[in-house]
Amino acid sequence: MYNGVIIVDKEKGYTSHDVVAKLRGILHMKKIGHTGTLDPDATGVLPVCLGNATKVCDMLTDSTKTYEAVMKLGIVTDSQDMTGKVLESFNGVYPDAKTIKEAIASFVGEYNQIPPMYSALKVNGKKLYELARAGVEVERKPRKVVIGSIIAGEPDEVNHTVTMTVECSKGTYIRTLCHDIGQALGCGACMESLIRTRVGAFSKNNALKLDDIVKLRDEGKLDDIIVSVEDVFSKLRAIHTTNDKGLDNGNKLKISEVKADFKQADDKELVRAYNSKGEFAAVYMYNAAAREYKPYKMFNTITK
Repeated sequence: MYNGVIIVDKEKGYTSHDVVAKLRGILHMKKIGHTGTLDPDATGVLPVCLGNATKVCDMLTDSTKTYEAVMKLGIVTDSQDMTGKVLESFNGVYPDAKTIKEAIASFVGEYNQIPPMYSALKVNGKKLYELARAGVEVERKPRKVVIGSIIAGEPDEVNHTVTMTVECSKGTYIRTLCHDIGQALGCGACMESLIRTRVGAFSKNNALKLDDIVKLRDEGKLDDIIVSVEDVFSKLRAIHTTNDKGLDNGNKLKISEVKADFKQADDKELVRAYNSKGEFAAVYMYNAAAREYKPYKMFNTITK
């Protein structure tokens, strides 16, 4: 039984659920969960939570993500990427590089994005992609997403493509971003390829393909690549309590029961909580009004 996070470099053709299923076989354990879907044709970083670390799946899903995308100008498809049915092909004069870059830059910040039909979102209990495959299109409500930054390369005037590095909030569809940029330019666009290079603190430099994980398992070196839950929260400040029983039971901790370089955190600040033996046990949130820490995620002093 492993507890922690393993950073998978997802290969093309696998769904996120495929990766989880394969890891269950590789690691011989059932308690595994991924931290947000990545399209089958997309590759890159997919943090997978093992054992008690599945409790942090939602927190990692909320993390900022970075992608390297290639946008194809002049083509509009039903799936908003190159795998879909072509709906429109542009035959006019393409915008110049300056116009393209200005249009791309205009999407930095908050904007209301309409999720694509080919997505795993559910409407009335049915996944949108299931409805799309049945030829049914339904109205989707716009969702506010945040594009933190877009670094665009020089447009390829021969192939009509642009490579972009995009940092964005959870729930952002890069396919839709490409589509929306194409609409703003008037020539249409879709996504040609996508690599996720970062999820929160996890980068592609630390990610491993499934075959590499199998090899390390056989060599008995899995502990070397599994990120402990404690390390996942390494950027949070730490508190130590004298009330071990209260911590073990997931009780609130009073300021008087905390010993640390600081006793009082900022309101709603998350901190790592340790018992009197120095064992990591939980993530707590500070409540300034009550002057106490309340449990946020409990891990029962687990280790890797």
